Amino acid sequence: MSASTPTNAPAQVLRPDRKRNRLGYNILALVTAGLMAFPVYWLIVSSLRPNHEIRSYDQTLWPSSLTFDNFARAVKQDNFATAIQSSLIVSVTAVVGGMIIATLAALAIGRFRFFGRKALMMVMILVQMLPPTAMLIPIYLQLNALGGIDEYWGLIVVYLVSTLPFATIMIRGFVINIPVELEESAMVDGCTRMGAFRRVIFPLLAPGLAAASIFALVNAWNEYLFAYILINDNSKYTLNVWLMTFTTERGTDYGALMAASTLISIPVVIFFMIIQGKMATGLTSGAVKG
Repeated sequence: MSASTPTNAPAQVLRPDRKRNRLGYNILALVTAGLMAFPVYWLIVSSLRPNHEIRSYDQTLWPSSLTFDNFARAVKQDNFATAIQSSLIVSVTAVVGGMIIATLAALAIGRFRFFGRKALMMVMILVQMLPPTAMLIPIYLQLNALGGIDEYWGLIVVYLVSTLPFATIMIRGFVINIPVELEESAMVDGCTRMGAFRRVIFPLLAPGLAAASIFALVNAWNEYLFAYILINDNSKYTLNVWLMTFTTERGTDYGALMAASTLISIPVVIFFMIIQGKMATGLTSGAVKG
């Protein structure tokens, strides 16, 4: 008994310290989460405030009166339906096209050895370091020469290309972690290479595709600069450019602006919630039992 006492003593001494450290980390995490959530909370609360209260210098965390007139004015604003249509066309096409090309590129880089493979990866990494504003003028001149200004396809190409390097690198990380034996076993059992990809590889790539698609959608849905420069037709404005219509010579309708911003964020949140629930389903589906 005397020999076991010193051995257990340090463990008993360290337990309170571990609890204090854990408590400190929990408090830090809660404070960080609160700071990140506060702008979203303020956006929603401001969309429910009357305009005179928004312009007041005496701001409170909770509005003294709630109103849905801001949402009504936002929905009735000119070109609201066309802005939704434009954002859906551009974002969905860019995300779907980007995921198809990125998946094929990730498979080629992760599964095959060819000349210039490492250089290609280095170029994709370097492209991510360039600020978008540095490429704005060359992109505008190129699209203008091709007739892509004021056209959906011009903006779609810009969004697709801007998300392609990151999505390819992310999906490649999942491809190289999938054992080649799974694909070879499916081909031995009679599957073609495309069949092995569809039945085995693709389900296991679901987490990577989900994460990359969320990144691509957020990038395309929330982008403002290229949409503002490349689209000049009011009937083709995306939602983020359409928000400018709430600022006129008479001032800014902050209540309707906040309400419209809240409505714009809902589709991305819904898409994230749907994808998040399915991100883990592809981890084991398609694997070989035994």
